[in-house]
Amino acid sequence: MFVDSSVTRLNGKDYQRHLLRETYREDGKVKHRTLANLTHCKPEEVEAIRLALKHKGDLPRMLASAVEGGPELKQGPSVGAVWVLSQLARELGLVAALGSDRQGKLALWQVIARALDQGSRLSAVRLAGGHAVGAALGMTGFDEDDLYANLDWLADNQADIERRLFARREAASAPDVFLYDVTSTYLEGEHNAFA
Repeated sequence: MFVDSSVTRLNGKDYQRHLLRETYREDGKVKHRTLANLTHCKPEEVEAIRLALKHKGDLPRMLASAVEGGPELKQGPSVGAVWVLSQLARELGLVAALGSDRQGKLALWQVIARALDQGSRLSAVRLAGGHAVGAALGMTGFDEDDLYANLDWLADNQADIERRLFARREAASAPDVFLYDVTSTYLEGEHNAFA
């Protein structure tokens, strides 16, 4: 990609044109394709585009060093993973089961944080610092104490949350078989009921 500039003289008057073009090959021949007409741009804008194209591989460093106290380029919070997992939780009915209040949103963040990275409540808080949790889940800041308190809330409301999840599942289709983990109750010790 490059800026193609030329001057045409017509009736004793000069006309300058600037085109943003790219070069490609077709049937072994080199051809040019016009991507944009930059003639309407100011000369300094055309030169800025030309300079940017010339240094496109090193533009961030060049911009930072060109202007004293120039723009600092940095990565903002990541939103993709949190948004995808929150949409998946919504489709599965988890958001409706947990509720839309602060405790429900904290619980949802704990589920999402566990899916993104294994770790403690403190690591979930640190993980939130690099992700746009507020934008994706619609909640304000929190710390590890809030998450530990949320675990207590989850324990107190576990039966209701499970009931809401099951009601949504049952509405879709009633299950034929339930599987229970009975290993600690029936399959250990000398008096194994299933032996």
